[in-house]
Amino acid sequence: MAAFDPELIRGDFPILQKLIYLDNAATSLSPRQVVEAQNDAEYNYRANVGRGIHRLSRIATHQYLEAHEILKRFFGGENGTLAFTKNTTEAINTVSLGLRWNKTDRIVTTIQDHHSNLLPWYRLYNEGRVAGVDVARGLSGVILPEDVEACITKDTRLVAIGHASNVFGTITEAEEIAKICKDYGVLLLLDGAQTAPHLPLNLEKLACDFFCFSGHKMLGPMGTGGLWISPDVAEPDIPAPLFAGGGMVAQVDGTSFTCVEGHARFEAGTQNVIGAVGLAEAARYLMRLGMENVASHSAALARRMISGLSEIPGVHIYTPSGVPLIGTVSFTLEGVHPHEVAYLLDEAAGIMVRSGEHCCQPLMKGLGLAGGTVRASAYCYNSEDDIDMLTATVEEIAGMVK
Repeated sequence: MAAFDPELIRGDFPILQKLIYLDNAATSLSPRQVVEAQNDAEYNYRANVGRGIHRLSRIATHQYLEAHEILKRFFGGENGTLAFTKNTTEAINTVSLGLRWNKTDRIVTTIQDHHSNLLPWYRLYNEGRVAGVDVARGLSGVILPEDVEACITKDTRLVAIGHASNVFGTITEAEEIAKICKDYGVLLLLDGAQTAPHLPLNLEKLACDFFCFSGHKMLGPMGTGGLWISPDVAEPDIPAPLFAGGGMVAQVDGTSFTCVEGHARFEAGTQNVIGAVGLAEAARYLMRLGMENVASHSAALARRMISGLSEIPGVHIYTPSGVPLIGTVSFTLEGVHPHEVAYLLDEAAGIMVRSGEHCCQPLMKGLGLAGGTVRASAYCYNSEDDIDMLTATVEEIAGMVK
C-alpha cells in the first residue's frame, strides 16, 4: 500500500459498501487479508502447535511463534514477553489474579476506566487480598499524571490505568505516569485496548510493566488479544499463570510441577492458532498503513466530529477539545435518549454508533448521565464524508425534537 488513502483502504472491507461504521471503540472490522490468512491456516495447516513432528504441526507452530514476534515488533516490545489471551479483560485478570499480593498492598486506578480495569481490582479488595483501591477522580475527560500521583501511597503496589478513554477518546500521558511509578517503585499496567489500534507504540520506551490489548479492536479476529510483560519485571512481580495444564509445564514430578519460561507459561492448553495468524496479519496490515498515519487520521476525524456536532443546537459534547485524541467522541442530544439517537442514525442513514454507559458506570454516575452517551468512533477506513453524514443526520434528528 503506497500511501494512506481511506478510499483505497475501504476496498479491503466489503461490508463498508453497505453502511457507515463508527463503532470502532467497541470492535473494528477485519480486512479481507485477515480473513484470507485465517482461511489459509484452516485449509492448509490446521494442527496443534508444539506437540507434533508432522509437517502440519511444524508449519502451524512456526506461524504461531512468528505471530508472537510480529506483535512484539508492532508494539516496540521485542525484548519483553507477549502471551496471547482472548482479550484485554483476560490479560488484565492474568495480572490481577497472578500477582502475589500482600494484604497491605493498595492499587490505583481511575474513574474513567472500563469495568474490565476496575472490577478485577475491586474483586481483590472485596476478597480481602489487598488493603484498598484508590480511584483517581477526573470528570473533565483527562486524567492528569498529578491526579494519579496524588493517589499513590507507601503501600501502593500497582497503578492500573487506561491508555486512552473508551468514552472520551482522550489519551493518557502514560510516559509521565510511568516515570512517576518508577520514582515510587510502583508497577504500571496500561489497558491498551483503545490505543493499540490507533497509536504508534514503543512499549520499551514507554516503560510500562504490563500492557494489555485486544485483537478485535485492531482489525484482528474476535477472541484474540495479549499481555505484554516488560523485560524489567522480575520475581516476585511476574504473574503466576492463570491456568495450569498442557503446554505450560516444563517438568512434573509427583504432585509438583515447574512452568516453562516465556509466553508459553501463560498459554495452557490448545490455543487459538487460527486467531493468532489473523491477528498477526492485522498487525502487518497496520504496519503497512503506518501507525503514524493511522493516529493522525483518527485524530483529525475526531476533531471534525467535534467541530460539526458543536454547531448543532441541543448537542452536548463530552470529549474535550485541544487535547490529544484517538478517533472517539461522546455526546448527547437534549430530549432524546442515546439509544434512540443510535437507532435513528442506523435507520435514517445506516450509521453504526454505540450508545449507553460503555462499561463505565462509575464515570456515567459521576457525570450524572443516567442514559449514558452516544459514542461515535472512527478508524483508518472512515472518511470525512462519513463524519459529515453523521453530523448531518444528528442535525436532522435534532430538528425532529424541536
